[in-house]
Order: sequence, then structure tokens, then C-alpha cells
Amino acid sequence: MIVDHRTYTCHPGKLNDFLAIYQEKGLPVQLRTLERMVGWYTSMDIGPLNQVVHMWAFDDLADRAARRAKMGADPEWAVYLKAATPLLINMENKILSATSFFDLDKLSENAPYSK
Repeated sequence: MIVDHRTYTCHPGKLNDFLAIYQEKGLPVQLRTLERMVGWYTSMDIGPLNQVVHMWAFDDLADRAARRAKMGADPEWAVYLKAATPLLINMENKILSATSFFDLDKLSENAPYSK
């Protein structure tokens, strides 16, 4: 399993606009095509501001490429990008691989890591 970890920085004062556009236009497409959301978070008042971090799990790079190609071909995704992209200053992407002792799919069974 790999995790696509993305950090987007919004123009000051535009974070809530970005989130509203994403929730209405982007999220439905991504849930349909990417499917395995790991998390969606916003920065608070410590560290870099106006940021969102979102993560999606994939079986491997080929699975990621196929799902992202399907998403990119969806006309609704183009509508989302047109509305959301002007609100962003920067986009950063990382591909993470799980350590041998962590399995996202079994997180709820992993007592030391759950509450």
C-alpha cells in the first residue's frame, strides 16, 4: 500500500472558500474514483497557515495512476479544478509507503494506535 500525501496552501482568506468548493465539486469525484480517503485536515494557528493536507491510499503506483487518470477524464473534475485552482498558492505532493508494522486497513485492530 502507498499513500498519496498532498499539502495545498491557499491564498490568505481563501481557505474556507476552497473547502466549500472542494466539498461540493471535488469530493464527490474523488470518492467515486480514488475511493480510499485516509484523511482531510486543515492547519490551525501553529506552523504554516492556510493549508489543507489530504491523503489517499492506493495499492501501488499503478493503481494510483489508473485512478487518477480516470478522475482526470471526468468532466466534473475539470469543473472543480477551474473553480478551486485560483484559490491556491502552492501544491506539494509526497508518496508514502507504510512501515512493516503499520497496516491502514487494520488500524481499528491496532490497539496501541487507536483510542
